[in-house]
Amino acid sequence: MNHPSPLSTARASWEQRYQHNPRPWTGQANAILARWVQPLTPGSALDLGCSEGNSAVWMAQQGRQVTGVDISATALDRAAQHAADAGVSTRTRFEQHDLEQSFPAGQVDLVYALYLQSPVAFPRDIVLRQAADAVAIGGLLLVIEHASAPSWVKDSEVQSPSAQKALDTIGQDLDQWETVFAGTPERQVTETSSPDGQVGTIKDNIIALRRLKS
Repeated sequence: MNHPSPLSTARASWEQRYQHNPRPWTGQANAILARWVQPLTPGSALDLGCSEGNSAVWMAQQGRQVTGVDISATALDRAAQHAADAGVSTRTRFEQHDLEQSFPAGQVDLVYALYLQSPVAFPRDIVLRQAADAVAIGGLLLVIEHASAPSWVKDSEVQSPSAQKALDTIGQDLDQWETVFAGTPERQVTETSSPDGQVGTIKDNIIALRRLKS
């Protein structure tokens, strides 16, 4: 597992988050991600912002060869342990990258960015363009991101991009891609509830692009 240096402000921030707030291991992928990925033929995959490895390990269990990338060494160590516990260490590789400074080499069949949004300054447009470059011909780029705050949040200061703006951010010549989906579906919030226990809805931008040619 690669461990770059020096420690940036972003890395320090995420290290602190993971060290003080370990996330429970579920062994399951995000439900939206799973719906998009299950129909695909297993191949190679790149998980950008893999956190503690839920989705990467699930991908490997489906027969894929997965590279998981995160800025936090703590998260990656936990992801590697989860892969070992699940018996898929030979189908997973975890690399530490501050994506503002470095990016995994090569091309794969599936590149996905699952809620790759940060409270720390982050050049997301540049990273998503690099993500697109990492997709092999015939492969899929899948971007899933928050597009609203939960419905119970009033006067939210969160300013999320529209699906079209998210698509524009990727900055690709769409003649080289098939736009499989670009929209903002609404769903029930399953991750959390309001302080008084209210269950609401939330919107996600989902961008799915298939590379037709280089």
